[in-house]
Amino acid sequence: MEPIVQDTLPYDPVEKPLPGIAPLDPEQWLIQDDAFTRQMALRDHLVADRPGLVMAMEQGAEPACHELLNAVLDVLRERPGYSVGQGHVTRPDGITVVLDPADPLRMLGRLVQEDFCILEKPDGAEEHILTAAILCFPAGWTLAEKIGRPLIRIHKPVASYDPNIAKRVQRLFDGVQVGRPLWRFNALDYQDPSLFQPRKEGVQKYGDPVERRFMRSERQTLSRLPDTRAVVFGIHTFVIRKTDAS
Repeated sequence: MEPIVQDTLPYDPVEKPLPGIAPLDPEQWLIQDDAFTRQMALRDHLVADRPGLVMAMEQGAEPACHELLNAVLDVLRERPGYSVGQGHVTRPDGITVVLDPADPLRMLGRLVQEDFCILEKPDGAEEHILTAAILCFPAGWTLAEKIGRPLIRIHKPVASYDPNIAKRVQRLFDGVQVGRPLWRFNALDYQDPSLFQPRKEGVQKYGDPVERRFMRSERQTLSRLPDTRAVVFGIHTFVIRKTDAS
């Protein structure tokens, strides 16, 4: 199968250093790119045929999931190419998604290119916990190993995620403000251009260094929902041929 790749990235990962966290214009929270139609077709397939691998929700996370879905629908009502009606949404690729309020994660997975992880901080807890996610394009990790876990456990086995980094990240999650989203990106070389790459913890995911002809980059956003106060970690995945990044 021909890989699903974008022609370009909306930022320069070659000449510019990878950014840390930076402010994000709320209007740029959700974006579309030239791979929209093919990515959405794959998302439709995964949500329908592999739901246990791409969706997970802890008990009690329903309000945050519904709030996130409503936030996304609010954006799409103003987004060219989308038509949001009573109980349905027609995407720019012409596919109509019938809205099911009882299944917000499935709806989120079929409406936009972004994946979403919802993290909440229970009363008295020291860290945010991953309470729900729609993750169609995992970059070498498995949702089942992360759901219900706190931030420091989610990042196992990342060696650089030490207690000092964990404290800094937790302060960041605590400080995210409503209406003031943040963003960053990464960029890593891969041999396999597949978007859906779930792997168990500790399994090598980048492939043979000589054969890493693709760059995979995640545009990651952090935002806070006003009612539930949950933090939403959004992931827009780009895969480009390394020749296009030079």
